This record gives sequence, C-alpha cells and structure tokens, in this order.
Amino acid sequence: MITRIAATLVLAATPVGAQTRPSSTAMTCQQTIRLIQARGALVLGTGGPTYDRFVRDRSFCEATEIAKRAFRPTRDNPNCLIGYTCYEPGAGDWPGVDD
Repeated sequence: MITRIAATLVLAATPVGAQTRPSSTAMTCQQTIRLIQARGALVLGTGGPTYDRFVRDRSFCEATEIAKRAFRPTRDNPNCLIGYTCYEPGAGDWPGVDD
C-alpha cells in the first residue's frame, strides 16, 4: 500500500510531456512573424539557451512599458524583424529629454 502511494506521488510530480519552446532559428522569418501575430505574445527561443518574450504590438506590454522592434535570427534571415519586445523606458528613451 505504501509503495503504491509513493509511486503515485512520484508519477504526479513528473511532467507528462515537457513542452518545448518554439525557436526562431528553426522557422523561416515569415513563419516566426506569423506565429507572433497569431498568438499576440509568446516566449520564443532565439538560438541556443537564449530566449525572450515577443509581442505583436504594444497592447501586449504592461502600462508602463513601451515596445521596441525586435530583430532576431531565423532559419533564412540572420536579422529578421519578428515583432517587438516590451521594456521599461529610461530617461534617455524619450525625445528631448537630456540625461
């Protein structure tokens, strides 16, 4: 009985199928753009262990964040404009504002 309970606990803690993160380097530029456009926002691998969150437009950013164009490598383009990343702007990010 105790063995059965222990086995059940181990199986419950084990992920059934690890989800893999889509990677821009495995897709063409257009496939990557279409994926981001379709989902609105997603975490995407960009080669090796690197990844980031990419968005279709600023509406997927927090209220205090702005969107910045994101160029990443794809299977057919080493510098593809795939969408945007969100980030908190600093003082030097606004036109006319001196540091």
